[in-house]
Amino acid sequence: MNSVFIVDDHPVVRLAIRILLEQEDCYEIVGETDNGVDAMQMVRECMPDLVILDISIPKLDGLEVLARFNAMNSPLKTLVLTAQTPNLFAMRCMQSGASGYVCKAEDLSELLSAIKAVLSGYNYFPSQALIGARKEGPENPEIELFKLVNDRELMVLQLFAQGRTNKEIAKGMFLSNKTVSTYKKRLMQKLKAKSLVELIEMAKRNAVV
Repeated sequence: MNSVFIVDDHPVVRLAIRILLEQEDCYEIVGETDNGVDAMQMVRECMPDLVILDISIPKLDGLEVLARFNAMNSPLKTLVLTAQTPNLFAMRCMQSGASGYVCKAEDLSELLSAIKAVLSGYNYFPSQALIGARKEGPENPEIELFKLVNDRELMVLQLFAQGRTNKEIAKGMFLSNKTVSTYKKRLMQKLKAKSLVELIEMAKRNAVV
């Protein structure tokens, strides 16, 4: 029986995954949490076969959690399950060590297929998104600019696009207000935006929400 740990800040999503896997009768849910900090500690303690991870989680975002899992050099496998469209995030997740990527908009059968593939040693990523990430550049100048943005900056931009204030972002990501302001300045420089409004519009155009 394969052990699974769930990281998602929505209780309903965690419950849906739990019910889905328990019906299969070949998976054991060994734990769950709603934030990245607890995920790091709890996963180290139970070392599951698979972690199902959302990107948009508080305290320590999913991309950072992925990178830290990857640095552990353990047999742990991670499957990203997120509402984020894969055009900007799938390739980053792969580079950070994820074994698979599934959008929450997909049918639950897609999640089961991904879990089976990842636990069998295969990668499971939306091929069109990964091909698009390589080909989109010359046709979409904004995608080229986004390549200059690091993972942490991208997560901060996502929160701005969701309407969060500097103070809310600082609290949710365990950062100081000054650090969030620094990220905002860097984002405006890298994405060539003249204002926060322009920055948010650009984020929404490219599905960073």
